[in-house]
Amino acid sequence: MKGRRVCLGVTGCIAAYKAAQLASSLVQAEAEVTVVMTEAATRFVGPLTFEALTHRPVHVDMWHDSDEFNPKHIALADWAEVILVAPATADILGKVVSGIADDLLSTVIMSADVPVMFAPAMNSRMWTNPVVASNVKRLRELGYRFVEPEEGYLACGTSGVGRLADPEHILSALTELLRQNPPEAR
Repeated sequence: MKGRRVCLGVTGCIAAYKAAQLASSLVQAEAEVTVVMTEAATRFVGPLTFEALTHRPVHVDMWHDSDEFNPKHIALADWAEVILVAPATADILGKVVSGIADDLLSTVIMSADVPVMFAPAMNSRMWTNPVVASNVKRLRELGYRFVEPEEGYLACGTSGVGRLADPEHILSALTELLRQNPPEAR
């Protein structure tokens, strides 16, 4: 992972706290990590947490004023070797499969010409909803990668499939994806 550039997308669900552990593990593996959070994600974990863990600015707002012209979504997509969205909510999956780019994370994904990997996390009824299942199937057909959610206790108090995969499992899948896509391949 040394020197590999990972854009970590964090979306709004309770599993966002596990993304902090994932960011820390990536940094400890010597990856360069830039975090892009949805506004909803900031309701669960603050950007300062990720800034402290990655030693880099965290991006939330597409419309932040700048002294120079530099479309942030294009710059972030150009910088990244891979985009990992963990946790990935039903919302971000639906946006991407529909081509909706209405926040910074969705515009970065739409602008990217690098592999995108989703690690979904949601209630089991949401995960098994036919619309979400159809979106996941279509995203796979389009070449997006997935780290399957796990079965276990969910934040709503029930058990089922929908838990964010263990951060070590996600890190392992990401390492394999990067191994298949060496820097010189770009």
